[in-house]
Amino acid sequence: MSFRKISFAVLTAMLLCSCRTIRVSGVKATDAATPDTVFAITLIGEDCKFADHADYGIYVPSTADKIRGVMVFQHGCSQEEFGISRHCDVQYQALARKWNLAIVETAIYGICDIWAYPSNGSYAALLLALTKAAAHTSHPELAHAPFLLWGHSGGGFWTLSMLHEHPERIIAAICYSAAWDPQWDYAPEGYDVPILFRHAGPGEGADNIPATARNSFAHLRSHGAPAAIAYTRGQGHNFSYMRSMTIPFWEAALRGRLASDGKLQPLDPAQTFLGDPETFAIFPEAGFEGDKSALCRLPDRASAEVWSEYASTGIYIDKSAPAPPYDLKISANEDGTVLGWRAEADIESGIGHFNIYRNGELIGRLPQQGNYQDYDRNGDQARPVIPPDMSFSVQTPSAGTYAVETVNRDGLVSEKATIIKE
Repeated sequence: MSFRKISFAVLTAMLLCSCRTIRVSGVKATDAATPDTVFAITLIGEDCKFADHADYGIYVPSTADKIRGVMVFQHGCSQEEFGISRHCDVQYQALARKWNLAIVETAIYGICDIWAYPSNGSYAALLLALTKAAAHTSHPELAHAPFLLWGHSGGGFWTLSMLHEHPERIIAAICYSAAWDPQWDYAPEGYDVPILFRHAGPGEGADNIPATARNSFAHLRSHGAPAAIAYTRGQGHNFSYMRSMTIPFWEAALRGRLASDGKLQPLDPAQTFLGDPETFAIFPEAGFEGDKSALCRLPDRASAEVWSEYASTGIYIDKSAPAPPYDLKISANEDGTVLGWRAEADIESGIGHFNIYRNGELIGRLPQQGNYQDYDRNGDQARPVIPPDMSFSVQTPSAGTYAVETVNRDGLVSEKATIIKE
């Protein structure tokens, strides 16, 4: 395999990510507090004939006995400039740990019209990156696990191309403003894949973007496929709250598609729901009489309820509070008391911030302003890539009861986790 030196900014981000970071040349870069692993891979030359070079960030959770699937994030044309960040995204990492998934994000530096076709080399390169990462873990299945696909614009076309060329390997797919309106038929396995199309209508500035969503949805539904569509009015080609729909849609597909033996199965019609893209009404598919072809078909009631809110408002608002922090510790330094903790991100809405209390009184917030980790509404990139340490300094050595609570990005508050300083 050929390698190019990774950029300083990307390498620094990976080194600071709270994981074990490995350059796939075999040199271990650093060990951090958690044994989760991030791989930094750059392909060039014979391994990357479809582009100048391609970077891959891969996250592998230590909690997984076996990797059951891989989240694959494919950017749109020219968006490689954003680099790779979702391997360090605490919300996607929480989803990965829950379902024993890996994460891979690409940054392909080449001509979009070429790499958007998997057969031109981008699929082979993805497999090569996963195979090389698998060789440095206890998870050889990483190289063969099925995919949850996410693609924006030209990456959405790539996602549809994958559905066309490799449907047997796809659990579910998200097409975020997919481009170029391909007019394809699909193999039988392709019509079993849950797929969600999102577009923003004429405001996207390219007529083929809405057409891709509408025409692909209509074609797939005419074959009974579990396809859904959302027109998020008032947003844009490069602005949406796609993540709020992506995660619950993927979770529903995982529940319905992954058999206990790891094989992919069609959705159970007894569980699927239909949704009207005009009225946003939802109803069970079982027992429905009439033409279903213009209706969305969703994996289950939960995903249908989320879709109804998302399609009608452009966003899904989390309804459940996050889990409280855990593993609180108190230590002392020359400035006073240092409180540290750990916390799992809310899968539905991540981490907004932490509130810190002493003896029931709010004494601080982490971070002081903004979100602990947010995401941009364009390419869905984590911001900041490296969130702050989960710690808070109190400039007095005061004894008392300290507490920390997690507030997710939708403002819901966890129970307090407490620790007593004698």
